[in-house]
Amino acid sequence: MKSKKTIWDQFRGWFRGHKSTGPTDVDGIEISEQEQVKLAACERTLGYQFRDTKLLKVALTHTSGANHRLASNERLEFLGDAILGQVISEWLFCEYPRYLEGELTRIKSVIVSRKACAQVAERLLLQDVVIVGKGIGARDTIPRSILSNAFESLVAAMYLDGGYQAAQSFVLRCLKDEMLSMVSEGVPINYKSLFQQVAQREFKLTPVYKLLKEQGPDHQKEFHVCAVVGDREFESGWGNSKKDAEQHAALNALKTLGEIDEDSILAVDEIGNDGKDME
Repeated sequence: MKSKKTIWDQFRGWFRGHKSTGPTDVDGIEISEQEQVKLAACERTLGYQFRDTKLLKVALTHTSGANHRLASNERLEFLGDAILGQVISEWLFCEYPRYLEGELTRIKSVIVSRKACAQVAERLLLQDVVIVGKGIGARDTIPRSILSNAFESLVAAMYLDGGYQAAQSFVLRCLKDEMLSMVSEGVPINYKSLFQQVAQREFKLTPVYKLLKEQGPDHQKEFHVCAVVGDREFESGWGNSKKDAEQHAALNALKTLGEIDEDSILAVDEIGNDGKDME
C-alpha cells in the first residue's frame, strides 16, 4: 500500500514548533551502557534504527520501572493505539473493498486486540528488553498486558521518530501475515445482523426466518431455513441448529443481493452472537 499524507502528518506539521513536556521530551532520559547494548539488539530485532534512542527506551519502560509516570510508556501507548488502529483500518479498507462495515470492524477488533499485540511483542522478544520494576522483573514471565502496551508504545515511538510511513511499515510488517491468515481462515461473523442492516436499509423491513424442514434423529437434527423480507423469499440454508441454519440463510440472502461475494465470505458464527441479532 502506497504511503500518503495522513492526519498524523498534518498534526506533526501543526505542532512542529511546539516543545513537548511529556515523554516525547526525552532530554532528561539517560541510557546506561548496559541499556545501550539491549536497545541496539532490540533495534536489530525490530528492523528499525531510531534517530533518538531515548524514545525507544521510553517506549519499553513500564510505569513500575520508571522514575515517574511521564518517563514511562503510558502516553506513548495512548498515541500508538490510535496509530495502530488507523494503519489496520486503512489496510482493510483498501484491500477488501467488498467487505461490509461490520466485517471490517470485527476483523480489526481481533487484529488490534491485546492478545494479538502481545503475541507480536513476544515474537519481537520484547519480554527480554522491557524495563520493569523489581517486583515484576522477579517473575518468571512478563505479563502479556505489559508486552501488548510496549508494542503499541513502539508504534508511537517510531511515528514520532520517523513519521507515519515508518510506523505504518512496522505495523504491516509485524501484522500482515496475521491479517491475511485471519481473513483467509475466517473470523466469526453474524450474518443475521448484517442482513438485518441491509434489509432495513434497502427494504425498510426487518427479515424473518421460516423453518422449511427439519430431519434426522433428535441428537443429530438438520434444519432447513429461508430468510423472508416482506413477500420476498431468499435462497434457503441448512444447519445443525436453527440458529446455524438462519446464519446460512442470511448469508445466502446477502450473496443474492450482491452485498457479499465468495471472496468475502467469513466463517458463520454458530453461536449467533449469544442469541442476539442486533445490539
